[in-house]
Amino acid sequence: MSRVNESQHSNKIDRNYKEFDKILKILLIIGIIIISGFIIYAFITPKPGYLYYGILNFDKKAENYQTKAAVDENITFYISIGNFLNRDFSFQLEILKGNNDTLLGPYPSLNAISFVNSSTITLPHRAEWISSAFNVSFSQVGTNQIIIAEIWEIPSVGIRRFYDVVDMRLNITLSYLLL
Repeated sequence: MSRVNESQHSNKIDRNYKEFDKILKILLIIGIIIISGFIIYAFITPKPGYLYYGILNFDKKAENYQTKAAVDENITFYISIGNFLNRDFSFQLEILKGNNDTLLGPYPSLNAISFVNSSTITLPHRAEWISSAFNVSFSQVGTNQIIIAEIWEIPSVGIRRFYDVVDMRLNITLSYLLL
């Protein structure tokens, strides 16, 4: 190869590297802009909210739940709800009693008997609520007797809709068997 050809070849390679360098810089800047956009989006997008909902024992604690009771003995419990949905939440509670035939799931309970319904309660964002004491008793002996607490959302417009369910299972015996 002659010096002229080598020089032209060398210049061509230098130009290619310079063009590649420019393209690489442009792509890098575009990448930085895109990544920055994702980071900004993550900071300004509100986090999804949540609602906590549970049964508390007779001491208003989420521990040491009653698992046995006698026929006609009162089982005392409370319902606790915390609203962190980033909006007000209006709801009604329905307390039901069930047994082995009761079906529970992400839908209203089937084969359960409604015991009490609350009035509509509205909780603002970041508010927590504990119900008054509920006293439920069972009139028949049986294993796997269920106290069910359903929460129904009451929208500002439209009909109420099922939101969630929690339950407490008990074995109900005759009083002389508990001694």
